[in-house]
Amino acid sequence: MDNIQFDREHIWHPYTSAIEPLPCYEVTAANGAEITLANGKKLVEGMSSWWACIHGYNNKRINEAAKAQLDTFSHVMFGGLTHKPAIDLTSRLLDMVPIGLSRVFLCDSGSVSVEVAIKMAIQYWAVQGQPQKAKLVAPRNGYHGDTFAAMSVCDPINGMHSLFKKSLIQHHFAPAPQTAFGKTWNPDDIAPLRDIFEQHHEEVAALILEPVVQGAGGMRIYHPEYVRACRQLCDEFNILLICDEIATGFGRTGELFACNHVDVTPDILCLGKALTGGYLSMAATLCTEQVALGVCEGEPGVFMHGPTFMGNPLAAAIAKTSIDVLLESNWRANVNRIEQQLKIGLTHLQDHAAVADVRVLGAIGVVEMKTDVNVTRLQSVFIANGAWIRPFAKLIYLMPPYITSDKQLAILCNAIEKGIHTCF
Repeated sequence: MDNIQFDREHIWHPYTSAIEPLPCYEVTAANGAEITLANGKKLVEGMSSWWACIHGYNNKRINEAAKAQLDTFSHVMFGGLTHKPAIDLTSRLLDMVPIGLSRVFLCDSGSVSVEVAIKMAIQYWAVQGQPQKAKLVAPRNGYHGDTFAAMSVCDPINGMHSLFKKSLIQHHFAPAPQTAFGKTWNPDDIAPLRDIFEQHHEEVAALILEPVVQGAGGMRIYHPEYVRACRQLCDEFNILLICDEIATGFGRTGELFACNHVDVTPDILCLGKALTGGYLSMAATLCTEQVALGVCEGEPGVFMHGPTFMGNPLAAAIAKTSIDVLLESNWRANVNRIEQQLKIGLTHLQDHAAVADVRVLGAIGVVEMKTDVNVTRLQSVFIANGAWIRPFAKLIYLMPPYITSDKQLAILCNAIEKGIHTCF
């Protein structure tokens, strides 16, 4: 039995049927902005491995940091122990995140970061003598992860978790932001959220949103003034603001964090994906001093969460080095360059009869089709044209590594054009 056949019969891949699994392609090497398949074909990486590998693959400096930490120790429990990699990473994060965030909870993955944020918000209000504030509000079309609390704040109808509706806590959902990025801000966009707050603020612990870009819920890019208006409403109604920047953090939208487009500081910030440059799973939930002290000033006196691999020193050493690589690079110029190249390569596809919309922000390019795509057929065209692109639902999108060259960007855009003309 060859590797692909074994994989097909025994390994369950994400969002894939066990009866008729989507095709999988074996990777034997990855370097820079390219991956190499078992048949020797090289593909330009358009996904940054689900938005995480912002530096591409096999970065020499990050490799060296990983090897050095491996030679020291790869893991110790974080309960009662600490270590320099965690301290150095926390210091780097606090220097770069929006002003006012002062505490860092190092956890396992993006979904866990959201779980931690939700627990943090609910425990905060319970300790403050307001245990009735245990509901959340979220905009529709949001996506925050696949674990249960995270699923409960994803879009309840259009999201991928509707099957679990009866098992999930029922929260409140506002209409998705409507004013697009770059358009004239319409203040009426925030009115439905204000209505929800006016009716339910006494039971609402927090508002959770993905600032500026809603990711897996539709790749929607909206006006940053919506985020500012949310901050103002949360202050007015005494509700915590959780910003999920797992997908948007570390430069993806053209700012280090999407919150920076309008200088907003959330009460709680979720980070993941690009935190380690895609090397290992690690995430972080940051909060203000007010939240941290508020959570712990009454019974039980501690925050009730403690993952086994919390603060993993190997991941922390890699994450700290990845951040150094980012901050010492021309990341802003590279993201702006990618934005311009994606506009050149994708905008004209708006004229195709099967295309509903094309939108670009930073190192994000989205072609939304009018109907769902045939993933298997479309991906085979992409691979034939030298590109690794993973579409879903109606969306064909790019989130390439920041090191991707103009020539490689052209290959990605050309592959999308060929795919659309072949399959639609």
